[in-house]
Amino acid sequence: MIRIICPGKIKEQYLVNMIEDYLKRINKYHKTEIVEIPDSNPKEEGHLIISKLNNRSFKVGLCINGEKLDSIEFSNFISKNLMNYANIDFIIGGSDGLSDEVLQSIDYKLSFSTLTFPHGLFRAILLEQIYRGFKIINNETYHK
Repeated sequence: MIRIICPGKIKEQYLVNMIEDYLKRINKYHKTEIVEIPDSNPKEEGHLIISKLNNRSFKVGLCINGEKLDSIEFSNFISKNLMNYANIDFIIGGSDGLSDEVLQSIDYKLSFSTLTFPHGLFRAILLEQIYRGFKIINNETYHK
C-alpha cells in the first residue's frame, strides 16, 4: 500500500477533484490512500504523524533539502521500494515542515523542488508523479 500522510483538509473543490481523480487512477495499479491529520503546531503534528507510521513501511519525508529525482528515477524508486517493503509512506509536513522527531523516523528525504507549494496543490503533484511512475513502470503511454 502507498499512503500519503499529511496535515489538514483540502477546501478547494478543484484540488479535491484532482486528488480524487489521481487516487482513482493510481488504485488501478496499487492500493493508495491519504491519511489526514489535523493541522496543529509542529510538535503535535510530529506526534500525530509518528502515530500513523507503519514499521513495515519505507518512510519518505517530503523535504526541500531532500534528494531530487526525475520522473524515471522516481518510477524506479517506487518499484524498488514496493518490492522491498510492504508499504511506502509519503509524509508531507505542515506549514513549518517536518518536525525533528519525524525527520529522525524517516528512511529517505525526497524533494520535488526548492519552491514552496500550497499543501493541497502539492498533494495533487505527488499523486500525479506516483501515477506517472506506475505508467512508466508498466511501459504505458503517458510520460514523454
